[in-house]
Amino acid sequence: MTPIIKVNNLMFSYPNGVVALRNINLEINKGEIVAIIGHNGSGKTTLVKTFNGLLKPTSGEVLINGVSTKNENTAKLSKIVGYVFQNPDDQIFNNSVYNEVAFGPGNLNLKKEEINKRVLNALEIVGLEKDKKMHTLDLSLNKKKLVTIASIIAMNPEVIILDEPSSGQDHEGTVKIEALIKELQKNHTVIIISHDMNLVSKVASRVIVMWDSNLIFDGDKRTAFMNSDLLKKTDVSPPIITQLAQKIKGFRKDILTADEFIDEIIKLKK
Repeated sequence: MTPIIKVNNLMFSYPNGVVALRNINLEINKGEIVAIIGHNGSGKTTLVKTFNGLLKPTSGEVLINGVSTKNENTAKLSKIVGYVFQNPDDQIFNNSVYNEVAFGPGNLNLKKEEINKRVLNALEIVGLEKDKKMHTLDLSLNKKKLVTIASIIAMNPEVIILDEPSSGQDHEGTVKIEALIKELQKNHTVIIISHDMNLVSKVASRVIVMWDSNLIFDGDKRTAFMNSDLLKKTDVSPPIITQLAQKIKGFRKDILTADEFIDEIIKLKK
């Protein structure tokens, strides 16, 4: 099976000479939920921006469905790889929720009926169907984030990249984001960039760790969170529930979720 994203010996330098990516190699397959983690400036956002052509490799290559991004424009690549910005105010510019979500499909030369169908479906998925007439300036931060996700869903890309999806969200908003990511996996490959290890532990099956422009780990999330040397090097803390479990005598040290924590309590009481 051809990976939907394949990166070969990728190097990227900004015009000022700063090297942001060094010799990156990875493959991402259809239907995965992959989390990219690491401290600020490690290369996470630069990496994903090479996936849809916002940034072109300095050397090496990025292949999307087997096609190099070097000779493809961003507009074409964005139909395959959709990107949701960390700050929704950097993405939203229309005067209503409906118009914001309809903007992308409207540039695909689709019929009006198909555009309407896509918009309503996307709004239903994120739970904003009742807010379609609202002015975007009147939305809470939680809802603005959902609008930006809906605008990408309506484009129906194969891959959806979510940059810090839980940033600025309250508990209710974070719970919605968790459920939404799992729902998106049914029809999309999902890539998240996040500093929220609680979110990562709940939704991702695979973790890529960036450090100083290098990819230093690519594998199972449980393996990543149990690697104390890796976490210390990258200044990443495991999920809170993991930290708690590791302080309790007799508990498994690789617990990642509240459900696992409860199961361990029940097991120890027997």
